Amino acid sequence: MLQPRIIEVKPLPNYQLYLKYDTNEKKVFDVLPYIDGDWYGKLKDEQYFKTVRLSGNTVEWQGGQDLAPHELYELSIETN
Repeated sequence: MLQPRIIEVKPLPNYQLYLKYDTNEKKVFDVLPYIDGDWYGKLKDEQYFKTVRLSGNTVEWQGGQDLAPHELYELSIETN
């Protein structure tokens, strides 16, 4: 089965991301467990966190931080 494609991403409070897929699934992904160290630690800055954008099959931030598409899909929670 092919991985659904993310068509929309929005930053939410508490370091969460709203994700909408081309299957019309809507999910929320918690980024907080990933925010650690020099590279991902930059996401602690809320203004920086809000710079998230679509990039290919995943999401990324200005500095190049990204998350694996399968993690975003499999570890997110469905929402309305």
